[in-house]
Amino acid sequence: MSFLIVLGALVFLMLVAYRGYSVILFAPVAAMGAVLLTDPTLVAPMFTGLFMDKMVGFLKLYFPVFLLGAIFGKLIEVSGFSKSIVAAVIRLFGADRAMLSIVAVCAVLTYGGVSLFVVVFAVYPFAAEIFRQSDIPKRLIPGTIALGAFTFTMDALPGTPQIQNIIPASFFGTDTWAAPVLGTIGGLFILALGMSYLEWRRRVARAAGEGYGTELLNEPAPFAGDRLANPWVALLPLVLVGVSNKVFTVLIPQAYGDSHSFVPSVVGNPTPVVQEISKVAAIWAVEAALLVGILAVVVLAWRAVSTHFAESTKPAIGGALLAAMNTASEYGFGAVIAALPGFLIVANALGAIPDPLINEAVTVTALAGITGSASGGMSIALAAMADTFIANANAAGIPMEVLHRVASMASGGMDTLPHNGAVITLLAVTGLTHRQAYKDIFAITIIKTLAVFVIIGVFYATGWV
Repeated sequence: MSFLIVLGALVFLMLVAYRGYSVILFAPVAAMGAVLLTDPTLVAPMFTGLFMDKMVGFLKLYFPVFLLGAIFGKLIEVSGFSKSIVAAVIRLFGADRAMLSIVAVCAVLTYGGVSLFVVVFAVYPFAAEIFRQSDIPKRLIPGTIALGAFTFTMDALPGTPQIQNIIPASFFGTDTWAAPVLGTIGGLFILALGMSYLEWRRRVARAAGEGYGTELLNEPAPFAGDRLANPWVALLPLVLVGVSNKVFTVLIPQAYGDSHSFVPSVVGNPTPVVQEISKVAAIWAVEAALLVGILAVVVLAWRAVSTHFAESTKPAIGGALLAAMNTASEYGFGAVIAALPGFLIVANALGAIPDPLINEAVTVTALAGITGSASGGMSIALAAMADTFIANANAAGIPMEVLHRVASMASGGMDTLPHNGAVITLLAVTGLTHRQAYKDIFAITIIKTLAVFVIIGVFYATGWV
């Protein structure tokens, strides 16, 4: 019964998300409904002590990233930089390579360390412009961005600085470059199969006479200036974000050390505020990099930005609030579900799979799917079962690097179910619904999940690491 309660909460939330209802409202309803059926006395304590605690904790850390990312994307749009870069890309590659161009931009930013959520905000204006000019249906934008940002550069390619590739290192004693051959093979598999799928969808839509679409929501505002910027100038803010992110990631720990404390008031005897720099350095770096990017756009396109700044940033701020609250609600839901007895039943049942690598892959991707979070599901799985994974791998002669790469790639598989925070954010930013665009995101998810078992097969067949 406890398992059915967890499953029912998950299915309910996926259903309401797919039908377009607000996750901000229904994530706590689903979570507290599951608690009510498990132990009614825990509803109030779990709501304030766990759901709201995790939700507010997520906002405390990540809302500035959502806000600055939304403003950066909006300024890229109103400055005309997105239109300039798209025009250059079409001249260089042709209109038929629009999807590959967007995937490439997303991949470069993600592999450069830019947050996945920031990539969504920053790339959408480019994607909308190039899809409109190429007359490709807008509903294919989320799948295209998902392939570029949520898949091979997130956790497959060796060295990626995304959190999904960092978490396993602390459990297996590895680093982000673990299993470079298997990671590269998996990444190329995802890219090739994903692009083939998206191009097939584009050809089917064109054969049916379907164009970009009309009466769409959240459409980027048309550029009101009389002359577009040079494409290299327009590209500079994006480059600065990627480079600054890397620079600040290195400099911040050097400047602050392992921890930093300060006294918040000179009146009375307040307790010092102490922060572990390792837990916030990456977030500080992204925020600082986005500020650099925003300032660059303001300086390089002062006239256009100053004219439209007030009216254009208001919807951007509203969009950031909605996206952050959606994702934070999902985060709280996942925390509550992971605390219920039915979740433990799932975790224990998954441990019965005999093969060490398949056991790890299925466990991580299943828990990521249940919690709606790649990093959350993987953290739960490894915290509970890493010792078992390591013991089984040592007995089978499997290197820790392979465990790292399998766990990392598996986390980004079934996590992108309809209730996933990144999926909901992506759809909110693009102004599309699950019914319009989720089919393609799910197809990319299937390819991503399949890639994990491909690299497991390659390892067993060749011994490559």
